[in-house]
Amino acid sequence: MEIYGLKTCDTCRKAIKALPQARFVDVRAEGVPDDVMQAARAAFGDALVNTRSTTWRGLSEIERGAAPEALLADHPTLMKRPLIVDGAAMHLGWTKSVQDALGV
Repeated sequence: MEIYGLKTCDTCRKAIKALPQARFVDVRAEGVPDDVMQAARAAFGDALVNTRSTTWRGLSEIERGAAPEALLADHPTLMKRPLIVDGAAMHLGWTKSVQDALGV
């Protein structure tokens, strides 16, 4: 199991604490592998882009109009967090339903 997120993100910290067996990947430092990003885009679509983030608010209207793939490649911190990959299953965020699905 892998958790993709930011080490400074409180929500990611909660997920890491609840899932100590998972490997944490800091998207700012290491990025998200292309195959994982493509699978996440297919599974979650535009929900993968966090439009409530500080990074999003700092973008110009022109930048916001770019394709989600380009936005996430240029600004990995725009990804909604955490992205949890458990084998073939993917979970986005740290909601009660995600926690239930992971048995936490």
